[in-house]
Amino acid sequence: MTDSNRSAAASVLLAEAGAGAPSGQTRKDRGGMPPPAPDQRTPQAQNPRRARGPLYAALDLGTNNCRLLIARPHDRGFRVIDGFTRIVRLGEGVSVTGRLSDAAMDRTVEALRQCGNKLREHQPTRMRLIATEACRAAENGPGFLTRVKGELGMDLEIVDRRTEAELAVTGCADLIDGEAQGALMFDIGGGSSELAWLDFRGGRPRSQGRMSASIRSWQSLPVGVVSISEKFGGINVTAEVFEAMVSHVSEQLRQFRGREKLRKMIGTHPVHLIGTSGTVTTLAGLHLGLERYERQKVDGLWMRRHDIDDTMRALLAMPFERRVAHPCIGKDRADLVLPGCAIFEAIRREWPTDKVRVADRGLREGILISLMEADRGTKRPNRYARRPANGQ
Repeated sequence: MTDSNRSAAASVLLAEAGAGAPSGQTRKDRGGMPPPAPDQRTPQAQNPRRARGPLYAALDLGTNNCRLLIARPHDRGFRVIDGFTRIVRLGEGVSVTGRLSDAAMDRTVEALRQCGNKLREHQPTRMRLIATEACRAAENGPGFLTRVKGELGMDLEIVDRRTEAELAVTGCADLIDGEAQGALMFDIGGGSSELAWLDFRGGRPRSQGRMSASIRSWQSLPVGVVSISEKFGGINVTAEVFEAMVSHVSEQLRQFRGREKLRKMIGTHPVHLIGTSGTVTTLAGLHLGLERYERQKVDGLWMRRHDIDDTMRALLAMPFERRVAHPCIGKDRADLVLPGCAIFEAIRREWPTDKVRVADRGLREGILISLMEADRGTKRPNRYARRPANGQ
């Protein structure tokens, strides 16, 4: 790996006030650059923050989490000014009933209200507010967003699965090994999981915001940590139940277009996995033995095959009460982490690689990069401060 790639590998946010993800607050449990058209603009106002440059905002409302980032362009990238993360479990029960429950919608409205307060405080020049699988799948998803607009004045768009995959690729692109000929990026969500095979044998895009142009094949799996937990249970997961989970996901992976070609490429070219989700970051925290979750140590970490094997084995043997008490898991994720590991394991078995890169970033960062690049041209943003590499 080149020195420059090593620097980018262990990149961390310059500042992320209020946007961190301690235990219980997951990061995501999601060719051509997504068009900037759906973004929203707020009226110009007398705001002292504007003197230092325009502000941008990205909100991701998923099956499990509600997450917001507010940032300003900085140098070749951006500096995060404020953020918000809360587990809302909006999609709880959707896999069974096909509808968002009243309790889940009420929880989510309260979280979105706090996001709206931050947006009014900072008055971003441009923003994009998206909703993903829970609102896509639920019969009353569009009606819920109509309620949000009426009560809070926030206009969220339901993005399709391809857009979700492209935004995730954009958000994680600068963690792909500069010497790799390809990568398989996966984003394990609450209600769906996105995979994207990037093939660089014909050249690599110069702009991070256009990295999705290298997607050769992609798939949105109709499985996520919440739906798997509801189907198999996530509290008392025996080895037999875990294997049943893995087999269920493996059946879905057989539909991946180019499945055999990707496996062949892994055998003949340098290819690695890159994972963005609470599942993968939790495994990284456990592997590092962190007493509390520390993003700067996790984001960009390389994990070898045996590291993942050992960590999953220890996690599978961990009683539910210990998962609840563990600082890198917590009560809000204790029943979801093993279903997430089953999705990850199915991907690893289908396309075995020697190493996986861990990304504590995703859709929100992808939105911000897309908006900023649309405004400032194709200058490649490196939005994270350089620091010595960790892991590799």
